[in-house]
Amino acid sequence: MEEVLAPLRKAVKQQGDLVRQLKATNANEFDLKKAVMELKAKKKVLEDTEMQMTPAHEAAFDRIKMEDLLKRRFFYDHSFAIYGGIAGQYDFGPMGCAMKANLLSLWRKHFILEEQMLEVDCTMLTPEPVLVASGHVERFSDYMVKDVKTGECFRVDHLIKAHLEKLMEDKKTPAEEKAQIEVILIQLDGFDEHDMLKVLRKYDMKSPVTQNEVTDPIEFNLMFQTQIGPTGNVRGFLRPETAQGIFVNFKRLLEFNHGKLPFAGAQIGNAFRNEISPRSGLIRVREFTMAEIEHFVDPQKKDHPKFGNVADMVVTLYSACNQMDGKSAEQKTLGEAVREKIIDNETLAYFMGRIYLFVVKVGCDMARVRFRQHMGNEMAHYACDCWDLECKTSYGWVECVGCADRSCYDLSQHTKATGIKLVAEKKLPAPKTIDVIECQPMKGPIGKAFKKEAKQLADHLSAFGPSEIENLEKTLDGHSEITLSVGGKDFVVTKDMVQIKRHQKTVHVEEIIPSVIEPSFGIGRVQYALFEHNFRVREGDEQRSYFTFPSCIAPIKCSVLPLSSNKDFEPFVKQLSEELTKWDITHRVDDSSGSIGRRYARTDEISIPFGITIDFDSIKEPHTATLRERDSMRQIRAPLQGLPKIVSELANDKTTWDIIESQYPQFTQQQATHED
Repeated sequence: MEEVLAPLRKAVKQQGDLVRQLKATNANEFDLKKAVMELKAKKKVLEDTEMQMTPAHEAAFDRIKMEDLLKRRFFYDHSFAIYGGIAGQYDFGPMGCAMKANLLSLWRKHFILEEQMLEVDCTMLTPEPVLVASGHVERFSDYMVKDVKTGECFRVDHLIKAHLEKLMEDKKTPAEEKAQIEVILIQLDGFDEHDMLKVLRKYDMKSPVTQNEVTDPIEFNLMFQTQIGPTGNVRGFLRPETAQGIFVNFKRLLEFNHGKLPFAGAQIGNAFRNEISPRSGLIRVREFTMAEIEHFVDPQKKDHPKFGNVADMVVTLYSACNQMDGKSAEQKTLGEAVREKIIDNETLAYFMGRIYLFVVKVGCDMARVRFRQHMGNEMAHYACDCWDLECKTSYGWVECVGCADRSCYDLSQHTKATGIKLVAEKKLPAPKTIDVIECQPMKGPIGKAFKKEAKQLADHLSAFGPSEIENLEKTLDGHSEITLSVGGKDFVVTKDMVQIKRHQKTVHVEEIIPSVIEPSFGIGRVQYALFEHNFRVREGDEQRSYFTFPSCIAPIKCSVLPLSSNKDFEPFVKQLSEELTKWDITHRVDDSSGSIGRRYARTDEISIPFGITIDFDSIKEPHTATLRERDSMRQIRAPLQGLPKIVSELANDKTTWDIIESQYPQFTQQQATHED
């Protein structure tokens, strides 16, 4: 395997070294972009080759068989299926819904309860100014084209890239044309609709599905737009993420936490992205559930008091450096990664550890989980460090959880937009005297000029920082007036509307804008990874497929199966069902026709981890029943009245199946209970 990968690794490293050299020498932007594009291409060849060399048990995975089981047992299916379905939208059935509820309940316990976070539940309908401040209105868009006959839409950059890469691979394409194509691919990320139109027409690009003509490129914002209220004057969007609801409530959350840092806000809820061409099932959809945490911390103090709990944890890290050097992901302790500055700080590493513990607990395969660090060209300009927890699936490595140090960007943006300071106070080691410059709005002239809108402008001016005040003073001295944009409206401010004051004062605290560490979970993606990582086929029986979900997220914890339709079993089944309910154990009574073996197979399909069978020995004294474990299919016999407690302890990870087996006699299957 390494013989095949070695030359590919070498090519990636050479290209990575070139990118580093160009950055170090401040090379021109075109050369740097060209080198980065070539690095991405070589890195993709290496990663695709590694993916193809998967272990035999992964290569044997049958996605079609798994998806058939998921749809047949209604874990999920396309929304509005009887109307033909809608791409990128799915409904969860009883099993998918129960599994998701268990997953979110465990997430709340693992993060909100254990880390004492402050949970909020904010509205999905978001006014435009909020998303203007966050940058979503400006940046959250793509260009698309439509098939002129069918109306099917395609992202223009994807269409151009796929078409040109095909030409690059074609041996008949002249070298001169390939050189031109290479330049286009390098510059593609910076193209506007006019540049893209020229390329589309030059290479006569058609719909990849029908070969029909396509329209000119159209800018398409990925947020769902709407109007708030009957007048239509207030523009809004369905939120593209849950995070902004936490940021705009920062001041209230800080007050609730007695003004102290650090603290974390958390939110679970749906978000919406109007994907142009959703694909890959639950991985890329238009409506999805997110579970996000915003951990607010002093920018100068990013150590974490509980880091010692995870410092020795070994995780698989695919650092930016390794990606550029053509190396594989490597295993390191989180403590080593922080000391070696691979991970920027303890708080970020602590949450990476907590994320890893969570996904493993709910059933992700440790061998198919890694953290990949964002490379420099991927990371937002304001981010200090960013890692994605990726799960290996039949679609490749899929980002399921992001964990980023977003610095103070979001709070700063909302402060600028509203004039309301989103800051915390930090006690100084000793009082100090500072120079103060203040902008005092003159209410008379402002009120006379702007009437009802005067307060909005006055609040905005009052929130100006020192550099903004000095710029305002300098502009007014030179031009007598300045135009300020506040909440999407322009205000012409004249010299008589503000008074600049300077003085000194002694302070005991300083204001800081907290940094934010943000773990962000895509719940649907985590669920999909769990489906793949836990799908199994019984050895020797290809028709019997099932899921091995841990009991903590299994949709139903226990099945109750009378051996036959014998009336004598009914009171025992009824009593057992009532006792299981008292113990808060979700269960399913299956008294349908069919052999006990086939009914076991049906319960395995929906991943019920434990099954109690009422048989003829159950109606004799002392009353006993068998308890079956799903994965091993082994059974024990135990007193009937004690089984609810046993199942409860197993389902809540208070004991293990091995311990239970050691305490009770193994059940030797009789002919009447032999599995088909």
